[in-house]
Amino acid sequence: MALEALTTAQQELYEWLSGFIQEHRHSPSIRQMMEAMGLRSPAPVQSRLRHLQQKGWITWQEGQARTLQLLGEASRAGIPVLGSVAAGGLIESFDDVQEHLDLQPLLERQGLFALTVNGDSMEDAHIADGDVVLMEPINDLQRLKPGSIVSALVAGSGTTLKHFHREGNQVRLEAANPRYKPITLPAEQVTLQGKLVAVWRQV
Repeated sequence: MALEALTTAQQELYEWLSGFIQEHRHSPSIRQMMEAMGLRSPAPVQSRLRHLQQKGWITWQEGQARTLQLLGEASRAGIPVLGSVAAGGLIESFDDVQEHLDLQPLLERQGLFALTVNGDSMEDAHIADGDVVLMEPINDLQRLKPGSIVSALVAGSGTTLKHFHREGNQVRLEAANPRYKPITLPAEQVTLQGKLVAVWRQV
């Protein structure tokens, strides 16, 4: 599906965001956006961000700049690494495989994005510190299977990678490491950003 066209001001901000995230591996603050755009007030930046989100170019939790994720470039220039998420773990080694892995169907998933893993709370899921996890947006929460690995934004605490369980009005986020206790919170305090589809490890 074609993305809605941007105005000059929106395009300028989007291109700057793309370059910033590619260089720094995380999204910028509103103040950094203001300075880059030569603006003295956050209002024009927030307006542009809202329009970028409405047109399908980004996802963004208003008032929380670090939640910003690019969508528009995902199918054009590879998978953007958008930031860090608390987790971790190890993965087994395998013998040489005499097959070609076709990643194109994966890369064509709408809205695919990536996060760099920090920590060891997901080690029993074979997700290690420094890995890159590929995530896809969750379009239907009712179809999310219990125990799915998600990136979850916890209000006031940041983003974490955990197994997801819904229990009535409560959400339980479980690590894959016995050293970490489950996190149980009211559902309204948790925003699911994406579901794990693959793990990328550079050696």
